[in-house]
Order: sequence, then structure tokens, then C-alpha cells
Amino acid sequence: MSTDRRSFIAQSALLTTAALGATVTSAAEPSPAKTTPRQRIGVSTYSYWRYRDDSKLPMEKCIELAAEMGFDGVELLHVQMEAEDTPYLNKLKRRAFTLGLDLMGFSTHQSFVSPDADKRQENIEHTTKCLELAYQLGIPTIRVNTGRWGTSKDFNELMKNKGIEPRLDGYTDDDGFKWVIDSFEKLIPEAEKRGVVMGLENHWGLGRTAQGVLRVIDAVDSPWLAVTLDTGNFLEDQYPQYAALAPRAVLVQAKTYFGGGTWYTLDIDYAKVAAILREHNYHGYLSLEFEGQEDYTTAVPKSLELLRTAFG
Repeated sequence: MSTDRRSFIAQSALLTTAALGATVTSAAEPSPAKTTPRQRIGVSTYSYWRYRDDSKLPMEKCIELAAEMGFDGVELLHVQMEAEDTPYLNKLKRRAFTLGLDLMGFSTHQSFVSPDADKRQENIEHTTKCLELAYQLGIPTIRVNTGRWGTSKDFNELMKNKGIEPRLDGYTDDDGFKWVIDSFEKLIPEAEKRGVVMGLENHWGLGRTAQGVLRVIDAVDSPWLAVTLDTGNFLEDQYPQYAALAPRAVLVQAKTYFGGGTWYTLDIDYAKVAAILREHNYHGYLSLEFEGQEDYTTAVPKSLELLRTAFG
């Protein structure tokens, strides 16, 4: 056989093999299917306490229970902390890390609804301190509130009136919103400096409705003030209000009420909540806030199972 003929046959074989390989590769390697990430679910330490005299567990114990029960992260309730010094914060951070948990939220309390400028400044300073604590703990977001008028005798009376209370004599909601907006505008540089997002919760007062929350968010107009969406704090038209806040949410607190609620019980369809959050491309954490009468040792695991099922 001539050299030219041998070269022609060899080249033809190589071309055929390459073509067959391309065909096989194309058939064997389809485009990867788009997958939905697993919903991360954490638990608030509030779920183990609920302001009951007999169950204010230490933070370390709450973190350990969260790991044992299968959660992905923990949201710390500020008023439940036993200290604020650096060794204590580092102990909490190390414990969560060694158990494979994120510290993903920090639930704080403040009120800016006051005509007293000094009182508002005290709350600004308190919130700045909370931002610093979250920064030291490596927590990316803190829950913040608008605050309320404070004309209710106590929280039980506020709940009896479905979160509605009279304004202070001589003042309007517009006055209240101005105080809140001005206060958050002062806090934005503090949040940005620490890289901690403030999440304004629908938590009674001027933040009782989605409209009230968004009025503040839109006026401040900063990526460092977003929304903490609480599924248990809308007592009417809950699903449209979830949908209104979902696009701005950085954390979703999911209430459950096994054994009956402390102040009220809501029937929340979490499959419907999951659909709303997916529609608005929410990819953040759910944080369980169990608020029922049942013992947390049984109710918290049942709550996690309920949320895992609903969110797939």
C-alpha cells in the first residue's frame, strides 16, 4: 500500500472517531437541570423561652438544642443574653461553629415613636450597640422595630386590641413616622460600617402593617435597611401582606402555635407562604419562632418538620 493511501485511511479514521466521540459526548452530557437550593431553617432562641419564668435557657443550651434538633442556624434574642462582653460573645460564636450552625439573626428591641429627642437618641445608641454586638458575633442582620405609642397599659392589653393603640395626645402618625425615619437615617452609617443589615419587622406600632413598614423602608432608601418578615404579626389579610414585604425581606420569622398560642393562634398555610417566597425569589433563612403552650421539647421538632415539609 502506498504511503499516500495509508495516510488517507489514517486521517479518515481519526475524523470518524472524533465525530462519533462528539455525538456520544453530546448525548451523554445534557445541559444541567436548574435546581432549587434547600431552604435553610434556623430557630430563634425565643422558641425555647417565650418569656416564661420557668424556661429562660442559657444561650449555649439553646444553640446545642438547635443542633440536636436538626436546624441549620440560630437567631439570638438579645434580651435573653446573659452578658455582652467579648469572651461571652466569642464563646457563643465558637459553640455554634463547632456544632455546624450559622448565627444568622439577632433579634433586638427599640422604639423611636416618641416626641422626646433624648429618648429617641437613647434608642439610636442602643441600636448602634446591637449592630456592634452582631458584628462581633458574625451575624449579618438584626431585627429592628419602629416602636409604638406606648399608650397601652401593657403588652397583654395591646394584644387584646390586636396591636392597635391610641396615639399620644397632640400627635399624629405622620409625626411618628418622621421620628422613626429620622432615627433610621442616623443609623444607616453605623450599619454600613459594620456590614450588618437592619431588618425592620412588622412588629406592632407603626410597623403593624406592610404599608407602615414599607413607608419607612422607602423613605430611608438604603440597602442597609430591609425587612424582617414575621408571619405571625399580621392579624388580617396576611397573605397579601406577606407578598408585599417578601421582595424586601432579608429574614423570615415563621411562627407556630402548637398547644395554642400565648396571646392568639393563627392558622398559617406554610405551603402557601413557601409559594409566595419562591415567587419573589427569597433565598434567605427561615427562623422558627415557636409561640405555643406545648413544651418546646416536642413542639420545636414538630415545627421544624412542618416547615421542612412545606418548603420541600
